[in-house]
Amino acid sequence: MDKQQSLFAAWVSVISNICLTILKIISGVVFKSQVLLADGIHNAADVVASAVSLGSMKISNQPADEDHPYGHGKAEVVSSAFVSIILMMAAVYIGYESILALFEPATEAHILAFVAAVISLLWKAWLYVYTIRIGRKERSKGLIATAYDHLADVYASLAAVVGIGIALINQYIIAIPYAAYGDPVAGIIVALLILKLAIGMMKESIDILMEASIPLERSHQYFETIKQITYVKRIDSIRARNHGHYVLVDVRVGIQADLTIQQGHDVCREIKKQIMARDEEVTEVLVHLNPWYAETEVVQTPAEL
Repeated sequence: MDKQQSLFAAWVSVISNICLTILKIISGVVFKSQVLLADGIHNAADVVASAVSLGSMKISNQPADEDHPYGHGKAEVVSSAFVSIILMMAAVYIGYESILALFEPATEAHILAFVAAVISLLWKAWLYVYTIRIGRKERSKGLIATAYDHLADVYASLAAVVGIGIALINQYIIAIPYAAYGDPVAGIIVALLILKLAIGMMKESIDILMEASIPLERSHQYFETIKQITYVKRIDSIRARNHGHYVLVDVRVGIQADLTIQQGHDVCREIKKQIMARDEEVTEVLVHLNPWYAETEVVQTPAEL
């Protein structure tokens, strides 16, 4: 993993969120835009989320130690779960405030509020593309969570642009029934989109923290790789799990019972080498050898493991 590139992207996110928070909150208050103000509060939460992701990346990149022999990769998963909680809270807040605004007199839309929403939309769209590209390249769960947070902001800013835009059309071009309430209605839509995104992020984080198995097709790939290795007569089990931005694999195989210790050691080393060569996300392969006897041979398939 390129630590410097990931950390730089995280810093770009923090600084950008601070700037956009100031822009949106000031514009929302001055021009009385409910969706822009709510989006600004959401952005303020993003500042905290980005800071948490930045800290988690620094922790996850630390090497394994005596207390954490498998490394610190799950630090980013914890931060991803934290970001999803922040998004859920922001979604509830935005939805609540937007619903209240429907029962109040509609406020007059302002062109500068529309401009602020457009700036936010373009800025956040660029941030999403930038951080998701680096996050996927470096397999950084924390940075990917930050990218999805930017994506939630893209939805919010898009809704703000549409909502304020419709209100402006109603004011200056053609009267549209209930268009004056386009701003709070857009806020409700934003809240639902953000909530859906947050629930998906939380589910993924919980799966990793609970050490759910990786997709079955990847285990099948390991099966096909291992069975090609000399001396491996039987594959008893394959277990693999995500540990943040890397994967840990546990394998049990049967080899000829009369092989020497050195030959068994070479088999273990070859299994680890081949799996890591096939899947660059794998950083550790633990191999357990079982004795195999010709009279006990059975035909095996990946589904039986």
